[in-house]
Amino acid sequence: MAEDKSVVKQVEAPPLAPLNFKPRLAPTPRRAPKYPVRVKNAAGQEVILGDPRATRALVALMDVHAVNGGAACHWGGPAAFAEIMAAIHGIMFSVPGREWHEAFNFVNDAGHTENGVYALRANYGFDGMTFEDLKPFRSIKSKFTGHGESHLNPEGVLLSNGPLGSALPQSQGLAIADKVAKRDRVTICTMSDGAAMEGEAKEAFAAIPGLASKARVNPYVLVISDNDTKLSGRITKDAFSMQRTFAAMGALGWNVIPVPNGHDLQAVYLAIEQGIAAAKADPTRPVCLLAKTIKGYGIKATEENSTGGHGFPLANGEKIVDWVNEIYRGQQPPEEFLDWAKALRLDWEQKEAAKKAKAAASPTATAPAVKKDKVQSGLAKAAVRAAQEGLPVYSISADVQGSTGISLFQKSLPDRFIEVGIAEANMISTGAGFAKAGFIPIVDTFGQFGVTKGNLPLTMAALSQAPVIALFSHVGFQDAADGASHQATTYLAATSAIPHTIVIAPSCSEEAEAFMYQAIKRYAADRASGKDGDTYIFFVGRENYPLSWVENARYEWGRAQVLQEGSDVVLVACGPLLSKAIEAGKKLAEQNIKATVLNNPFINRVDLDTIGAAV
Repeated sequence: MAEDKSVVKQVEAPPLAPLNFKPRLAPTPRRAPKYPVRVKNAAGQEVILGDPRATRALVALMDVHAVNGGAACHWGGPAAFAEIMAAIHGIMFSVPGREWHEAFNFVNDAGHTENGVYALRANYGFDGMTFEDLKPFRSIKSKFTGHGESHLNPEGVLLSNGPLGSALPQSQGLAIADKVAKRDRVTICTMSDGAAMEGEAKEAFAAIPGLASKARVNPYVLVISDNDTKLSGRITKDAFSMQRTFAAMGALGWNVIPVPNGHDLQAVYLAIEQGIAAAKADPTRPVCLLAKTIKGYGIKATEENSTGGHGFPLANGEKIVDWVNEIYRGQQPPEEFLDWAKALRLDWEQKEAAKKAKAAASPTATAPAVKKDKVQSGLAKAAVRAAQEGLPVYSISADVQGSTGISLFQKSLPDRFIEVGIAEANMISTGAGFAKAGFIPIVDTFGQFGVTKGNLPLTMAALSQAPVIALFSHVGFQDAADGASHQATTYLAATSAIPHTIVIAPSCSEEAEAFMYQAIKRYAADRASGKDGDTYIFFVGRENYPLSWVENARYEWGRAQVLQEGSDVVLVACGPLLSKAIEAGKKLAEQNIKATVLNNPFINRVDLDTIGAAV
């Protein structure tokens, strides 16, 4: 590789013009918010905004519908962003003479706060939305997924979001493209402080002001919600402080505007107004507003919680009336919100009464319930067992260890793990370093992030004779409510072709424990004998399944399990799909079709002998 010094004659071409296609974003709402508040702009004029309390109440109400439907959802992030989003939308929706999206590119990198955007826009009637449209949130019937998905909701989402830090560099592209196209448009990007830990975010932190200084970028405004809180706890306590990163923004070329209280709506509005004006006045200096916020703001319990109530903490409608009242802090909430909350509470009461009635009507002698657990609990148990036997197992995480299940290992052996921050690629590369130093590294994150952000580090680990053991969760059915950004169909294909990599999809905690323990032992034996060893990647969902599928199950390395024998058809499955194959076998039996059901957990080491014999 060398510098290209070839001489090429320049050619003539028609003037550069972008393709002309119709915008799919919905137009500016034609009415004020149903539940408004008023602030004053820099000129002293009164401005009407959507009430952040209404946003928080709507988020809580729609979240109860989601959890009733079996989906997890977010609270802390949208609660922290409510004032910021109210101010931004108030400015965007008040542009005279043209549509809001012609004046602004709005990109929300903080995808876990998208339900707050849905709620705020429903208050405006944006895209014809009503509050009723929020009730199917996260269901298969709704375009309002857990994170913003432009392929499902092009009327409301310009760039899909979810993986932290991923939308920020795409917004950079929008601002550069607008400059090339000579458009009069400002790009506004909102992001969380946790997202600022991602490598792609840090690249954009440098590239946006760097290219802007060369007059290559249209006016750009970045708004960061800084509350030192992430999914699993406080950023500084668990990983390291981000304040030095933020302190360096000015040196990188950003015009930094501090916002000491991100919940003072008047101050937030003036700061954003100032930031937009400054970016327009001098596009060579993009603006970064650092807003101090409180994750979970509006509910005392989540404000004080170390995670800020990242995941919505209510499991049903029992306490939702109290929540709505607390959000309004002594003032009367809108009657329709209280009626909605009371209906959810009544639904909970009726379900509880039905449970009690059913229990009272049932005979006392009932078969014991099948014990269930999350699959990943077995992975952590195996790691603890191996460590107790003296193997140098070390856990390296990127924030989501509570969700992936490896937190059991970390709590059991608190001196044998490190959290590198919200940085999946860095986590896997750190694991490779640990492998070279003689440890057995276990890395963990959600499947989508491990496969996408971690693919190159996994490849380089294999090429560096530095294998890791990876625990990639959230690949099950329930996780689809998070949207395609969190659940794709490429996990197994994306990793199975990496050299020296064995991909395993266990389907129950007992199986997971058996194969994780064997993987650790094989890793140690290979390295001790001078072999390079293999990387082992475990993919699991987060639903509860029986501890095992058959009694006295045997888990032989590289072998498939025969769970049911038949003579008419063979069903082969693994991981979260295995339960569906078992269910299908039972339904076929009702039609007198005898099915063999096989569990083949080794994805790229298929047990051809067992499958061939069954076929």
